[in-house]
Amino acid sequence: MSKNPIKAIDAIQEAQKIAFAPFVFQAVVSLRKLGIFDLIFERRKKGGISIEDIAKELSLSVYGVGVLLEIAESSNIVSKDESNLYEVTTIGYYLNSHKTVDVNINFTQEVCYKGLFHLEEAIKTGKPSGLKELGDWNTIYEGLSKLTPEVQKSWFEFDHHYSDDVFQEALETVFRNNPKTIYDVGANTGKFTISGSKHNDSVSIKMVDLPGQLKIALENVAEAGFADRVTHHEIDWLSENPKLPKGADTIWMSQFLDCFSEDEILTILKACAAAVNDDGEILIMETFTDRQRFDNAKFILEATSLYFTVMANGNSKMYPAKVFMKLIDLAGLELKEDIAVGEYHTILVCKKK
Repeated sequence: MSKNPIKAIDAIQEAQKIAFAPFVFQAVVSLRKLGIFDLIFERRKKGGISIEDIAKELSLSVYGVGVLLEIAESSNIVSKDESNLYEVTTIGYYLNSHKTVDVNINFTQEVCYKGLFHLEEAIKTGKPSGLKELGDWNTIYEGLSKLTPEVQKSWFEFDHHYSDDVFQEALETVFRNNPKTIYDVGANTGKFTISGSKHNDSVSIKMVDLPGQLKIALENVAEAGFADRVTHHEIDWLSENPKLPKGADTIWMSQFLDCFSEDEILTILKACAAAVNDDGEILIMETFTDRQRFDNAKFILEATSLYFTVMANGNSKMYPAKVFMKLIDLAGLELKEDIAVGEYHTILVCKKK
């Protein structure tokens, strides 16, 4: 038993919430998609709205609206007054209107929900057993360009939400030594490459990724007008002895290495060490689990680890910084700077020993 046990009545309440958590989650998804949340919020200045009026305005049954609001009320998502008029609580407001919560709900529902049923199998096999709910690939990265539009949209919004806001601050670190050639390893849709090209009008950037991702990234780069300064290199990091072309002043990896197991990360770091110039830098930006100020941020990262387990590749996770420190050393690199960026991110600046 825990050294700080909670009261039995509180413990059973929390246990029951976990037991029925999928029911509450799907009720929230329905309240959002059916427009019930929005309608209740719109009527807040009129003192709330009844189940009957919600059903009438949204062309839904009183029964359907009722079962959703009953579980939402028990979960403190909505409240009901003596006249049976409903309003959203603060929790309900965040569930419907907060950007990070919105991104997380869509990612969970569209990308992960069905696949999470296979988590036990993934733990036993070390394979992303839930990925079969989306397609027939060994890892999700092979299928990103082939996902259905709604699933793809949710995946990329989740991925970009946790990196885009810090790009501008990160660029100050990337360009402080005026690199001429940058490798954007794990280029994804090309967002960092485009940002870097806008930031500096003479830099040459090479995007490194799987063919499917590069196709999308190159289209985005061309549309942004930087095709003349951007090249690319196709690579499968899970192939035998993957290598990068030599000659990088800076190698940039943003929230990329967490997509791999520790052994695979070591392989990538060694390939980067072989490709970077002797006086060049390898910059690693990550959201480390042991460097979060707020419990909810750590919780999000730990939940994301389960996505990697059951959906992405079966063997990676969101890591604590100490794991990366060990791997950097084993790869023949030396940590030169450890820079906090934004509210959640860290940039590790590495050079050859």
